[in-house]
Amino acid sequence: MIELLRTPLLTDLPHGFAGRRGGVSTGVHAGLNVGLGSEDGREAVLRNRDLARDALLPGASLVTVRQVHSANVVTVRHAIAEDQRPAADAMVTDRPAMVLGILTADCVPVLFADGQAGVVGAAHAGWKGAIGGVTDATIEAMAALGARVDRIACAIGPCIGRASYEVTDAFAAHFEAEDAANERFFTPGRSGHCQFDIAAYVAARLARAGIERIAMLDEDTYSQPDRFYSYRRSCHRGESDYGRQISMIAMPA
Repeated sequence: MIELLRTPLLTDLPHGFAGRRGGVSTGVHAGLNVGLGSEDGREAVLRNRDLARDALLPGASLVTVRQVHSANVVTVRHAIAEDQRPAADAMVTDRPAMVLGILTADCVPVLFADGQAGVVGAAHAGWKGAIGGVTDATIEAMAALGARVDRIACAIGPCIGRASYEVTDAFAAHFEAEDAANERFFTPGRSGHCQFDIAAYVAARLARAGIERIAMLDEDTYSQPDRFYSYRRSCHRGESDYGRQISMIAMPA
């Protein structure tokens, strides 16, 4: 059975963070792998995408983008064919029954909603997109559709946790150069390294942009191989490839 994690913060809207449970993929991709960029069989991936969509909003259109670790945002006004997906890392829409889907395998998925304005958004925040302002750009794109920052609620889904995310001191220095206060997201580790709390960093970016309601699911993708795909875990295990999970949100029909 497909596992869809939800938050009470977005309870009035169809939304969910899917993991790897359920689905038809086998082998290293076993479960609900929705990554068209993976080496999994295309038919299995397409079937999994349909299963994920139907678990959220049967019969709706699932829209995804070709994620490139950018701050680019697409305003979705109609369904987008898989072979025409634009290069972007976030989407917003005010159209009903349009499921926005963001794929991750350690990066931070963020779902946005202003239910009163009828505007939703979804963003993929890897470290490059996070520091590059993908969440800020998503908020701006929602505002262009009539959303108000003080009404937007955001949910941060499963991603790699601080205990699992070792980075170099030089990596941390890059974030601290952007804002000295970012030091608080890094804790000391082995020599020359530290542990990065990327979910907390993304939450802080949202708060700095004026978002007052933020939910964090606090689920570490790396440490739960039976529930989530993880790029870093696959690398550490020497696996040939890895799957991707999907986070979705929509305005109801």
